[in-house]
Amino acid sequence: MAAGAFGTKLAQRLAWAERGTSMPEEKQGKKMNAVSRFFDHFAAQVNKWAGSPIAFGSALIAVLIWAACGPAFGYSETWQLVINTGTTIVTFLMVFLIQQSQNKDGQALHLKLDELLIALKGADEGLVDAEQLDEDKLLALAAACTARARLAARSDRRKGRGERAPDKRHRTVRGSLRVRRKALRAG
Repeated sequence: MAAGAFGTKLAQRLAWAERGTSMPEEKQGKKMNAVSRFFDHFAAQVNKWAGSPIAFGSALIAVLIWAACGPAFGYSETWQLVINTGTTIVTFLMVFLIQQSQNKDGQALHLKLDELLIALKGADEGLVDAEQLDEDKLLALAAACTARARLAARSDRRKGRGERAPDKRHRTVRGSLRVRRKALRAG
């Protein structure tokens, strides 16, 4: 299988996926213990609930009750401190839960995209695990992909008009110059 060209990490993932099993926990990048599994399950359930109409309604009712209690407490600093403290604590904790969920969703999305790249013949294998690149390399890769797409579109237009496309060396130099100019303007 051509997966060996994509690196050992991806090759291992593919081998386990072909068997229809998940990677053993000790083979994964970090070992999943009981606390990690609990947190993963808990975060998924909280995120599911937090996005529901019931959660929004509960929060709205809590704010309305707090506002209705204002006159009884004379709109004191303690009364204001209750809502400020409550919202700060909830926000602080939700940041971690939402971030965990986004990390998991992002990883799943990248795995799916990697699988599509592997399955497509002629796809640029340099795009597999592109999310691991630093920002400069990622910008250069994006610029190269954009230039390649423009060249392909231009080539398709030429074919439609019956014009002769320039040789490959000329297209590569022209595309390379465009990418460099764009990077200089952006940087």
